[in-house]
Amino acid sequence: MAEPDVRDTPRRTDNSPWNWLLIVPIVVPLITPLFNHDSPRLLGFPAFYWLQFAFLLLGVGATATVYNRTKRRR
Repeated sequence: MAEPDVRDTPRRTDNSPWNWLLIVPIVVPLITPLFNHDSPRLLGFPAFYWLQFAFLLLGVGATATVYNRTKRRR
């Protein structure tokens, strides 16, 4: 069997600038002054709890955006 020529196979490059957006959901939860307080309360929950949920939504949104912007179109 003949081996495929390396020059004929397309190289995948993951160097899109959109990938930098994935740093946001990593860095934002590390900024503790954002959630190191009790108020404001949302439906009776302290800020710490509902901000954790907001950080989760931020991560999902950033990941979905990067995926949609960097996937290959066929």
